[in-house]
Amino acid sequence: MTVRRVVTAADSRLRLAPFLRKAFEKIFPDHWTFMFGEIALYSFVVLVLTGTFVALFFDPSTAQTVYRGSFEPMNGKLTSAAYASAISLSQDVRAGLLIRQTHHWAALVFIAAIVLHLCRIFFTGAFRRPRVVNWLIGVTMLALALLNGFTGYSMPDDLLSGTGLRIAYSVTQSVPLVGAWLAFLLFGGEFPADQTVPRMFVAHVFLVPALLAVLITAHMLILIRQKHTQFPAPGRRERNVVGSRLWPAYTVRTLALFLAVLAVLFGLGGLFQINPVWLYGPFNPASATVPAQPDWYVAWEEGALRLFPSAGFRIFGYLVPSPFFPGVVLGALTFLLLYVWPLLERWCTGDRADHQLLDRPRDHPARLGIGVGLLCFYVLLVVAAADDVIARTLLVPITSVVYAFRALILTLPWLAGLLAYFLAKAARHTRGGFGEITRADLRAAARRSRPQGGAAEPVPARLECWAEPGPRWKWRYVEHPEAKEPLVLVSTKHYPSRQAAADAARLAYPGTPVRTVSRPPSRTAAAPSPKPERPRGRVFTAVTAVTVWLLGRKRHPDD
Repeated sequence: MTVRRVVTAADSRLRLAPFLRKAFEKIFPDHWTFMFGEIALYSFVVLVLTGTFVALFFDPSTAQTVYRGSFEPMNGKLTSAAYASAISLSQDVRAGLLIRQTHHWAALVFIAAIVLHLCRIFFTGAFRRPRVVNWLIGVTMLALALLNGFTGYSMPDDLLSGTGLRIAYSVTQSVPLVGAWLAFLLFGGEFPADQTVPRMFVAHVFLVPALLAVLITAHMLILIRQKHTQFPAPGRRERNVVGSRLWPAYTVRTLALFLAVLAVLFGLGGLFQINPVWLYGPFNPASATVPAQPDWYVAWEEGALRLFPSAGFRIFGYLVPSPFFPGVVLGALTFLLLYVWPLLERWCTGDRADHQLLDRPRDHPARLGIGVGLLCFYVLLVVAAADDVIARTLLVPITSVVYAFRALILTLPWLAGLLAYFLAKAARHTRGGFGEITRADLRAAARRSRPQGGAAEPVPARLECWAEPGPRWKWRYVEHPEAKEPLVLVSTKHYPSRQAAADAARLAYPGTPVRTVSRPPSRTAAAPSPKPERPRGRVFTAVTAVTVWLLGRKRHPDD
């Protein structure tokens, strides 16, 4: 009764019932790929909760202090306040190590979920109009997540994070003309500066999380206003959404996912050690650890720095150091391409229509090939960041590993992209998966890819729907309709309406235009009958007849 009275009183003052009733009726698609965004959201919640706990015990200062605690190798030694508080949090605070490691794992999962979510949006075309703004928000969130992950990873002032900060300082200095000023602004002076850790703490705890919270809110509001996209299927159209209602089905499912994310992250934090700063030791500008690798989300920049040759040069007397290209230009081009991709694809395809239905990745071979090639490129850079570990494990010179990765970077992304392109071309008209592609499909895809008169000529095909007596509707697929004997495949089912027949036809042959026709003649309403076999020769027929007559004749007793 008390709950009912509180709800009634709140509704009488705020008029929440119409809004909540409409919100509870909202439909969410059931496809599993839509959970990547939810995993990112719930990881962010875990980051905020665990980060608040960590901030209560962390001292963002490089002032020298004497560590007094239970970690005997550092007990009584002079170190920075940031490093001493990180060790004290891990060794002396109850549940401190669990919360700190869970915070680190949540950051890794958060960025991984954003990347997977962006990949799903890219390969299915969900970035197209009217969702360009949400795509830009998602790319900005990825950039901020990378920045916040790097600042949090660098604050403990241990030897490994200090080495990463030294690399970041050198990359910032490599910017022509303004590099020294940028380094002074971001790091607070010549590295190692006393203001570096406090500035990173302000950005990591206050600025970037606030921006992320604002962008997440804007992302969710736009999503609610524009409704969800969905994959094509019978009954799914541009003007509806098929799935589960917010209450109760989707609410129960998303709460279960939230609890699963909590369980996995705290399980990782409690069972799998990560970033053991007490083993690395405090940062010393004269020391460096080998082998050493950063977290995976910045490893692609590290790999690019390791593979790029020494190629500094001067322009108008100003030095352009070699770290500028892999450290600054590569990252800038990466995010520039992500930001302009919706406009670039719209310019190339001329597609300016609104899209509520998603594409199968195979329906756009060029987009799939470019995406797979770029993913292969960045995966190779991430692996190349561990070239010292690979050389040490395989007992080979590190220069050999570097040359091998350079060769792979120049060849493998192109091969992967071309392979994905041709597989998508071959699979566009198959109803199954990529495993059902035959050699004939691959040869046909290669033939269609060859330029004819300066452009690739697609195979002419169309889908036709017509009304049967009843009324009932059917559809058929017609390939080469102008040919003397076109390939015609007729549906075996009847549909109650023209829209249902058209939806089923589009599901079977995505991207093929649909038109309404009168009832086709019976000779074209079915696939052409197979040609009769060629009759065998007359000699063979005569020999067969004689043999049958001899075997069937009764023997005379005197024979």
